[in-house]
Amino acid sequence: RWQKVLYERQPFPDNYVDQRFLEELRKNVHARRYRYGAVVFQSGAVVQQLCSVCVFGVTWWYMDAGMLSPQGLFGAALASSLLGYVLFDAVDGGAGRRASGRTRWADLKSTLVFTAFTYGFSPVLKTLTESISTDTIYAMSALMLLGHLIFFDYGANAAIVSSTLSLNMAIFASVCLASRLPRSLHAFVMVTFAMQIFALWPMLQKKLKARTPRCYVGVTVLFALVALAGLATVSSVGAVLFASLLLTVSCLCPYCLIRLQLLKDNIHGPWDEAEIKEDLSRFLM
Repeated sequence: RWQKVLYERQPFPDNYVDQRFLEELRKNVHARRYRYGAVVFQSGAVVQQLCSVCVFGVTWWYMDAGMLSPQGLFGAALASSLLGYVLFDAVDGGAGRRASGRTRWADLKSTLVFTAFTYGFSPVLKTLTESISTDTIYAMSALMLLGHLIFFDYGANAAIVSSTLSLNMAIFASVCLASRLPRSLHAFVMVTFAMQIFALWPMLQKKLKARTPRCYVGVTVLFALVALAGLATVSSVGAVLFASLLLTVSCLCPYCLIRLQLLKDNIHGPWDEAEIKEDLSRFLM
């Protein structure tokens, strides 16, 4: 009788296997089964970032066209930041703040330092790219915002994820676009607004997603409607295309993922690589 061993001579060829070999065949052992509602819920992170880029672009267009004053944008951003700051602590009752050991005074100092630093260097930001053509600035900004979307941390454990790189690319794009605005005050407000929407807003969204899923869904839908309404005032065709993109990401892509999961056919059996499950740390002493 054939035995699956290599240390004994057997009257069989080296590549011989008997009918028992396939008895240990297993399919899709580690395959995950997704639910459509859960996948749609997780796609909200992608929708949020797409809407953030859209809102940032529409806001810059309004400021460049002179239809939005920097004072008005700064006041609205300040009010929304204070509201978000209160909501950030109210969601978990301040447990996250107590765990991190960070005080409100430290947050206030960091905000004042960043604001003063950005305001002081706003004339430099305004003249930073004078020697670069406007078309090149637009192309660079579009590529940087695309990179921001690609490298953003949507919750996946992948090598391509880099929150630092994603944020730096978004801020670089905001600096490039801010340098094409009329005055230094416009550049200061634009960079500050970019920091709020690309750095602070995702932090609040992650906490809402973890603590209050229903509130997170409501905020995501409301934010998407605001982005679509703002884009519709600039370009109706762009609003239709952007709405199609959001529906594709949030509805069609999850459906395709679930349908493709049914076609998965991974096989496992005695031909897999051996896994050493014994604790061998004693041999390393």
